[in-house]
Amino acid sequence: MRAQIRQGLRLPSPTRRQQGGGRRRAASVAAVAALVIGVTTTGALAPSSASASVSATASATASGSAAPAAAGPNAVQQSLNALVRDDGMPAALASVQDRDGRTRTHTAGVGDLTTGSKVPRDGQVRIGSNTKTFVAVVVLQLVGEGRIGLDTTVDTYLPDLVRGKGIDGRRITVRQLLQHTSGLPDYSNHLGDDVRYYAPRELLDTALRHPAEFAPGTSWKYSNTNYVLAGLIVQKVTGRSLAEEIDRRIMKRIGLRHTYFPAPGDAGIREPHPHGYLRDAADGPLRDITEIDPSWGWAAGQMVSTNSDLNRFFSALLAGRLLPSAQLAQMRSTVPAEATFGPAARYGLGLVSRPLPCGGLSWGHGGSFPGYETRGGATDDGRATNVAVTMQLEGEEGRRNLERTVDTTLCR
Repeated sequence: MRAQIRQGLRLPSPTRRQQGGGRRRAASVAAVAALVIGVTTTGALAPSSASASVSATASATASGSAAPAAAGPNAVQQSLNALVRDDGMPAALASVQDRDGRTRTHTAGVGDLTTGSKVPRDGQVRIGSNTKTFVAVVVLQLVGEGRIGLDTTVDTYLPDLVRGKGIDGRRITVRQLLQHTSGLPDYSNHLGDDVRYYAPRELLDTALRHPAEFAPGTSWKYSNTNYVLAGLIVQKVTGRSLAEEIDRRIMKRIGLRHTYFPAPGDAGIREPHPHGYLRDAADGPLRDITEIDPSWGWAAGQMVSTNSDLNRFFSALLAGRLLPSAQLAQMRSTVPAEATFGPAARYGLGLVSRPLPCGGLSWGHGGSFPGYETRGGATDDGRATNVAVTMQLEGEEGRRNLERTVDTTLCR
């Protein structure tokens, strides 16, 4: 983890080649990475319900078909240009959806620093912790079907599995997993040195070797372990893999054609995509880290998508197309999460709310994965924006610039 990123999933330097079938490539990572940006601290609970040398290019789509780029720079394009020029991002991509569902895409920078190729319009990226929202939706669909209880304990579904120092699955509920109020330690702070295939149970076992952060339900702290357990519960209840359930319950249902959960050994990105980069030291060169085994993220951060698909997903979620109204209301019932997600941010069940400078709230999640960082939000009236860059952000100013880009487009 870089010095300015204090929580998330660790990725030290690997000493082996990628495991699994298909193309293999050694991925050397000398810094640890995070699934979501921010400094994690423990916070009190207060539940609430709240309904340069690199050229820049722009492209646009409207209603799913190609359209000319806007005449002259606009606020979105200027923001992407600044992320490349001032913050040193190799590439930046954005997709903006208006109230009527019309979409425009924008790009800046280059898609491959070696070849100088263009950034693919609406290219696929690794979406990190946005994966958590997909998992939470599947869990809440199963709640609506009466197959999972939000306030039922983990032991009901995974008997005798969750035990450790101050840890007891008979005292932790499904709701506490989804809202990060379980007190479970974060496995991502304790991974070994290899970027390799990790089975979900191996991730959980890594966490359980460490003591609880606090008693369940008494505080809030972001922990990727919560979503590994949520994914295991989905598999136990349905008898299918988590990837299958996300695909049939979400992707096929709302037509996310460019979103997928990588299979074991799938270290590449399937469709056109910008390359992702990592800087090992503050003044070191950028290293291409596009190909990497993502299994250490699993239910907490393994998925691949595009900005436009993420906009479609969050818009459909808020519009009630994925969850019954009762479960959507539960998802939007929030507790303070400022320590991780910024001023006045709150965390629901796999869903983050942030106040907009023009009034109202945006709902989304965001994510970070070696080589990629995404930020976005959607509003109840149908507006949605998602922005991705091809290197994890370094420093508060870069993160503010990325979030400002999202806010600017949602408020215009």
